[in-house]
Amino acid sequence: MGEVIGNLLPLAIGVAISPIPIIAVILMLLSPRARTTGPGFLAGWAGGIVIATTVLVVIANAIGMNGSAGQPKTPVSWIELLLGVLVLTLAARQWAYRPGEGAEAETPSWMRAIDEVTPAKAASLGLLLSAVNPKNLIMCVAAGIAIAQGELGVGSEVVAVAVFAVIAACSVAIPVLVYVADAERMRGPLDDLKAWLERNSTTVMFVLLLVIGVVLLGKGIGGLID
Repeated sequence: MGEVIGNLLPLAIGVAISPIPIIAVILMLLSPRARTTGPGFLAGWAGGIVIATTVLVVIANAIGMNGSAGQPKTPVSWIELLLGVLVLTLAARQWAYRPGEGAEAETPSWMRAIDEVTPAKAASLGLLLSAVNPKNLIMCVAAGIAIAQGELGVGSEVVAVAVFAVIAACSVAIPVLVYVADAERMRGPLDDLKAWLERNSTTVMFVLLLVIGVVLLGKGIGGLID
């Protein structure tokens, strides 16, 4: 179980440190409907992670993506290798399309309309950003494989999915929970965090994807060599 959690940690952090959902939830918390749209977005975000990861664990178990005598199967190693290449490709694309020096990243239209978002739409947006986002899906696929490879019981798999989801959702959950506890005190720090993420989101995502891509690539190559 401990080894599985260790393998899940970098993947969960990869999902957690996603600037777009963090900026989105901050904008919601700064909007007139903050107390309903913020928790709604969090529910959708966390729910999407749980659903996607659970489905992928079930699929991984169904097609036999578990190790034998502690060793990964060759197909699993090839999939990890492919996932590593995909993540590194996303990192390269992130860097190639970064804003020029002094330029600001373009704000998506849905972010500009955040004040008009209802709690139901906020939940739907959180679900889409977590379960349909290509980067998150890659992380969830890798997490599903890691959990299946652990050859855990059903109860332990549920715990592993829960740990992955909690860590992956914490970057959205923390601002929401702190805001609910003390809204007025949080407005200033939220504004500062939003501004910092808008300036540095490309660099943050590039470094994060680069590290995770190298980790997956190394696991895939290591499994093939063994």
